Amino acid sequence: MMDLEKILKLVQTGDLDIDEAKKQIIKEGGSGPANLDLGFAQLDIDREKRTGFPEVIFGEGKTPEQIEAIFRRLMEHTDRVLATRVDAAKAAHVVANVAGVTYHETARALTWFKRPLLKVHDGYIAVVCAGTSDLPVAEEAALTAECLGSHVERVYDVGVAGIHRLFRRLELIRGANAIVVVAGMEGALASVMGGLVSKPIVAVPTSIGYGANLAGIAPLLSMLNSCSPGISVVNIDNGFGAGYYAGLINKNMSKRA
Repeated sequence: MMDLEKILKLVQTGDLDIDEAKKQIIKEGGSGPANLDLGFAQLDIDREKRTGFPEVIFGEGKTPEQIEAIFRRLMEHTDRVLATRVDAAKAAHVVANVAGVTYHETARALTWFKRPLLKVHDGYIAVVCAGTSDLPVAEEAALTAECLGSHVERVYDVGVAGIHRLFRRLELIRGANAIVVVAGMEGALASVMGGLVSKPIVAVPTSIGYGANLAGIAPLLSMLNSCSPGISVVNIDNGFGAGYYAGLINKNMSKRA
């Protein structure tokens, strides 16, 4: 399959007739949203035009070869590629076969950038994490926000069991345009934060905790039932969703500045 620029050049040189060019343009999405058919995946090439960020690869359930193939095709159409929930074995395959790909072990994510990514938006996002055990989800959120062009300040291991640690970092947190709060166990950190700051909070419950934590159900319900205003809640362990949401807030705040 050819991209539109190649099709145009071939028509101009006479190496491709008009009828065939029309067929190729339709395949490339010229009559609607562009999709690339890989057989096992339909890549949404127009997503960045519609939403401001290209399609993201969800690594769970995909083979290393499938992730590699999707990576290669997305690289042809955008300046950055992000793959989430990629384990070390799959990551090793992609890194070995696709130049320029970086594996972020804690976040369990792969990234590729055509050029070094600049902090293109003013302001910053604070990613606040209750405990070290929650770091994979927090890092997924932080890395996602960075891929959207936002600067991220990480404030880790400041959960309610040692609440004094949070107050030492409070000035930094209050300066953010958006705050991601990641917590497991009973998920109390989000409610505490909601009573201390004036910025929008994206709360992320994690599956970290003992039996009655119910694999994240307990902190999810705590965050949904918070009496502190200004808190939105994403699904259990959904660091990507939280980082993306916070990134959109910071992006739009920057536009108004």
